[in-house]
Amino acid sequence: MHGTAPTLVLTGGQVLTVDRDFTVAEGVAVRGRDIVATGSDAEMRALAGPGTRVVELGGRTVLPGINDSHLHGAAYGMTKPPFALDVGHPAMSSIADVVAVVRAAVEAAPPGEWIVGLGWDPGYLAECLDDPRRFPHRRDLDAVAPHHPVCLTDFSSHMVWANSEALRRCGIDAGSTPPPGGVIDHDADAEPTGILREAAQRLVQSALPAATIAQRRLAVQGVVRELHTRGITSYTEPGLGPGGAGTLFGGLSTDNWTAYAELVAAGQLDARVSVLLLPAPMGGSADDLRKGLEELRRPATADSRRLNAIGVKIFADGVPPNRTAWMNEPYPDGGHGALCVHGDTPALQVAELREMIAVAHRAGFQLGVHVTGDRAIDTVVDAFVSANTAAPRPDARHYVIHGDFIGQDSLAKLAAHGYGVNMNPAIKWTISDLMDEVVGPERSAYQWPVRSALQAGVHVCASSDAPITRPDWRQGVAAMMLRESKASGRTSGPEQRVTLAEALRAYTTTPAWQDFADDWKGSVEPGKAADLCVVDRPLLDLDPHEITDVQVDMTVFDGEVVHER
Repeated sequence: MHGTAPTLVLTGGQVLTVDRDFTVAEGVAVRGRDIVATGSDAEMRALAGPGTRVVELGGRTVLPGINDSHLHGAAYGMTKPPFALDVGHPAMSSIADVVAVVRAAVEAAPPGEWIVGLGWDPGYLAECLDDPRRFPHRRDLDAVAPHHPVCLTDFSSHMVWANSEALRRCGIDAGSTPPPGGVIDHDADAEPTGILREAAQRLVQSALPAATIAQRRLAVQGVVRELHTRGITSYTEPGLGPGGAGTLFGGLSTDNWTAYAELVAAGQLDARVSVLLLPAPMGGSADDLRKGLEELRRPATADSRRLNAIGVKIFADGVPPNRTAWMNEPYPDGGHGALCVHGDTPALQVAELREMIAVAHRAGFQLGVHVTGDRAIDTVVDAFVSANTAAPRPDARHYVIHGDFIGQDSLAKLAAHGYGVNMNPAIKWTISDLMDEVVGPERSAYQWPVRSALQAGVHVCASSDAPITRPDWRQGVAAMMLRESKASGRTSGPEQRVTLAEALRAYTTTPAWQDFADDWKGSVEPGKAADLCVVDRPLLDLDPHEITDVQVDMTVFDGEVVHER
């Protein structure tokens, strides 16, 4: 290396470059915003000049900055106080616990103010575990909030638990019809129970007080600070646009693009954010998508390395815990789930979904499609192939989001076209015991078949889907290597385990590919962006069970130290 000395040298450790050969070096040198060299400890020390900051690693590990490739940043920021109550596990392990938190919020709130929370999980509520027929009901909330409307979104963000006052304000009664792709649960008296699933959530969430752009900017900045403490320097914001207007606090709305763009323009966004635009809501149509794309166009940004709209998100079906993932074989308690797009019959819905995918493909966007059931996944992948046959694009990089039960045929088609899948190992770790009951033990063990996808030659990304799980790549890496459940610790599908190198690629180089940025970020190589994560011990020497105990000691973003423990 010739010219000016590095501004930063990290040396005396284990530098996992995650390059093509997974090379391990002892040090890395940074000048300005770029990595300029990797090599031995002696080589790195020889590069240092009088103004170089030299960080002695002492055997610690350097990784590329982590890329959480499916993280609802704005929505995650608005799930925290002062925006929402935390009603999630483990703090909330019963309906009574949730009700107690709501009671305290009601006592502190002005008359008639909305009480909003997020995170409850029926798989961990004691009353539901004791009696499978028992489920959260509006009456549970009515007992402590008779005059305050209450909206509690579950951990998956696919279900709302509301009280009677919220239903009354939103005009939901026994005769209400849910929007396409939505479900309103009813009790034996044919009255709404207060549980609204999938697209029906919008009936309540769209009535919540809107956050200002300034509040959204603060929420995003709070999330970025948290991500820095976790070594995360890049993430994909999977869905912002008019299709998200009815989501909780408009967490997926166009207003959040505005907040991000203002932060970039002010030089206040210290992360690399790739955005999937959301032109149509869950339950939407091809016409909704066309209208939304016309409204959005392709928004400009002051710095495409910090904020870049690269694709379009479409919702194809629901999620397995709600029995709304569209499956080939029925659920043990009946039903196959369904697509959540416009259409009165499955055939019409399939045709609508194929047209939505074709429209976005022809418009030149990457597609990220939320899809979880095997029948729905096959439909989406076939639509990818069909759209590309009609309008060939050599490097579209479409991908399946979640892909819980993706089969071998669809994996082969994705691989043949250079497409990908974005999986969620921490969700697997969280709900694998619950899924035994939902889909049966055999399908539950197969869920999120990472090894099968890699063997098929598919680009595999791993992500948190925050706020569904915390943005903790360490838990995700351990889950991919161990395939163990959170509740019981038992193994779930050990044949789908992967190596440390494969798991780390799913959080670094492959997400950079998904971002169309693999030529300038995602690995520790000269010429790449100086985004780095330093952890407190030699990662290669650890048992997989120890990975969750690793601490992030330092995060470098764009050549600047943004977190130091």
